Parts: sequence; C-alpha cells; structure tokens
Amino acid sequence: MISEPLAKLLIAQVSSELGAHQVYLGISLYFERQSLHRWAKVFRGQSVEEAGHASKIMAFLVDNEIEFDLPGLPVATTHYKSAADAVGVALASEIKVTGQFNVMATAALDAGDHRGFQFLQWFIDEQVEEERTMRALLDLLDSGLNLFQAQELLGEVVEE
Repeated sequence: MISEPLAKLLIAQVSSELGAHQVYLGISLYFERQSLHRWAKVFRGQSVEEAGHASKIMAFLVDNEIEFDLPGLPVATTHYKSAADAVGVALASEIKVTGQFNVMATAALDAGDHRGFQFLQWFIDEQVEEERTMRALLDLLDSGLNLFQAQELLGEVVEE
C-alpha cells in the first residue's frame, strides 16, 4: 500500500496528465490547420504520451488498491498567437509537471513510502526529456527558419 498523501497527489496527477493530453491535442490541431503536418504529428504524439502517463498512474493506483474517480477534462484551446506561443505553453506545462512530481517524491520520502518513491523515479527521468524536447523546439523556432523549413528538422529534435 502507498501512503495516503501520495495517493491523493497521484489522483490529482491523473487530472494533470489528462489535461496535458488535451493541451497537446489542441496544439496539434493548431499546427494541422496551418498545414504543418509534421509539427502536428509531434504534438499529437505528445498528446498520446501524456494519456499514457495518466494510464500508468491509474494502473499503479489500482495495483495498490486505491479507489478514485476519473477527473473531468478541462477545455483546451486550439488557438495560439504563434508557433512559439504554442510551444511556450507546452514548455510551461512540462515545467509545472516537473514541480508536481518533485512534490510527490518529497511526500513519498517524508512518509517512508519507498514503493511510491520508486514508482515516481520513471516520471522524474521522463520530465528531463520532456523539458529538453520543448526547449529544443523553441530553439528551432528561434533559429530564423520558417515553420515549413523548420519542420524538415523536427526528426533531429524529437523522436518521431
């Protein structure tokens, strides 16, 4: 069994991960409407990945006999001022999630919850990659290439 404080934080994290799923899907649609299909594919993949993170957390909760209700999904926009604005929102989301996992790790350690702490390690490692990817995408956007040229280099920035 995992500690009650960590269980509550993980249940809240399910909502956060599904919210990120929605945000990334909205960003994908933003790019799709501009015929930037590779950019859209990157963010659609990120959307699926976030839903997978929520599934992983839910499976862990079920395995540890924690009962919970599924959260409602927030509305996510598909409108952004620019590509850099869209990617900036994604980076801010990843930074926020990193902080949430750090809080959960601290809660697990404070409660002596080694099972929960071990589970969180995968997510903490994953967040390093997530932030690095979003920063690399912002660097690509800041390079001066137009979005159609930049999308030709996406495979060098993210795993497609």
